[in-house]
Amino acid sequence: MKENIKVAPASGRLGVMCVGLGAVTTTFITGVLMARKGLAKPVGALTQYDRIRVGSGAEERYLPYAEIVPISTLDDLVFGAWDVYPQNAYQAAMYAEVLQEKDITPVREELEAIVPLTAAFDKNYAKRLDGDNVKNCATRWEMVEELRADIRHFKQAHNCERIVVIWAASTEIFVPFEEAFHGNLSALEAAMRQDDRQHVAPSMCYAYAALSEGAPFIMGAPNTTVDIPAMWELAEKTKMPIAGKDFKTGQTLVKSGFAPIIGTRHLGLSGWFSTNILGNRDGLVLDEPQNFHTKEVSKLSTLETILDGEQQPDLYGEIFHKVRINYYPPRNDNKEGWDNIDIFGWMNYPMQIKINFLCRDSILAAPLLLDLVLLSDLAMRAGRYGIQRFLGFYLKSPMHDFTKNEKPINNLYQQYTMLKNAIREMGGYEGDEKID
Repeated sequence: MKENIKVAPASGRLGVMCVGLGAVTTTFITGVLMARKGLAKPVGALTQYDRIRVGSGAEERYLPYAEIVPISTLDDLVFGAWDVYPQNAYQAAMYAEVLQEKDITPVREELEAIVPLTAAFDKNYAKRLDGDNVKNCATRWEMVEELRADIRHFKQAHNCERIVVIWAASTEIFVPFEEAFHGNLSALEAAMRQDDRQHVAPSMCYAYAALSEGAPFIMGAPNTTVDIPAMWELAEKTKMPIAGKDFKTGQTLVKSGFAPIIGTRHLGLSGWFSTNILGNRDGLVLDEPQNFHTKEVSKLSTLETILDGEQQPDLYGEIFHKVRINYYPPRNDNKEGWDNIDIFGWMNYPMQIKINFLCRDSILAAPLLLDLVLLSDLAMRAGRYGIQRFLGFYLKSPMHDFTKNEKPINNLYQQYTMLKNAIREMGGYEGDEKID
C-alpha cells in the first residue's frame, strides 16, 4: 500500500553550478544538451534507465524513477560553472578531447553561453594548475561571501527555483581532520574568518557557500570538505543534503563490485595491487605527491570495509593493498587500470585474478553527475538533510559519522539496495529490501 508522502514538486528550473569546467563537467553538460535534442542517450544514468520494484505480490510493479518520485527532467536543467581558466564550455570541451567534434557542434551555441565565473582558488592546494580566472580574496571568509553572491546572482539571472552545487574540479592536497578546526561549525567559521589557509581548503568555502544559500552540495573529488562534523552541523542547520566524496567511476567501481564475489565465496585475499595511467588534467594534478595522497586515502578505503579482517581473520586478516596512479599524457582521458588480485582457496592454495579496464573517465563520470544532481535535489524536496547515505552508490568514499565509529558501506550491491530503498520511501512505498 502506497503512503501519502509529501515531496515538493520538481517545479521550475534547476540550476546546476559546477566547480570546474574541465573534461568531466563539459562531457556531462554536452551529453545533457545533446540528449535534449534527441541526438544522444544518457547511458549509465540510473535516473534515466533503472527500474525499481515497488510493492509485492499482486501489487508488485517495476517502475522508472520518474514514476515513483518527482525528479526534474533534463529540460529543467540550467548550467553554470566556476573555473580557474576563462574558456567557455565549448572551448573547454574541445580542449578536453573527450568527445568528438561532431558530438559537440550541434550544441555549440549553448555551450558558448556557459562562461565560467572566477574561481575561489589557492595554488598551494593544486600546484600544477596556473589559471588566472580567479578571485582576489583576502581571506577564506571573503571567498565564502563572493561564492554566496555568485550563487544568488546565478539563481536570479537564470530564473532558477533551486540550485545544486557539484564539485567536478581537481583533487586538493590532503587536509587531515583536526577537531580544533573541523569539529564544529563555530570552529570552522572562526578559521575561515582568521584566514587559516592550512586548515580551510577552497572546497570548504564552496560547500559552506552552497549550503548557506540553500543548495545541496556534492563533492566529486576525494577532498576533505563535507566529511567533517562542522559541515554536518551546517547541513543540519540549513536542512540541506550532503553526499560524498569522490565519483566512483573506473577502478574503484570494479573493486566495489568484484570484492563481494571473493567475500561471498569466502575465498581468501592476500593482496590487491591497483595501478592506473591517466593523462588528462586530473592526472596532471595527481602527479603531485600531496594531491595523490588525498586520492590514495579515498581509494584505499574501499576494500577493507567489504572484506572485514576482524570478522574473518583467516581470510582477510593480512591484506596487502596498494594503489598507484601514473600521469601519462598520451592517454589523455582514456584511463587504463590494472588490478592484480592474489587470492587463496582450499588448504590455502594460491590463485590470481587479473583485471584490465580500459575506460573513459569522463564518460563514466558524466551519468554520475546527472544522477547525483537529480537525487540530491529530490532529497532536499523530500525534506531529507544531512548525510545522504543512499548516495554512497555513486561515490568512492560514502559519507559516515566516524566520530561514532560508524563504518561506511562500500559493497556495491548493498549500496544499490540502500539507493532503491530510499527511492521507494520518498515515493511513499515501503523500503522493503534487507541489507545483508
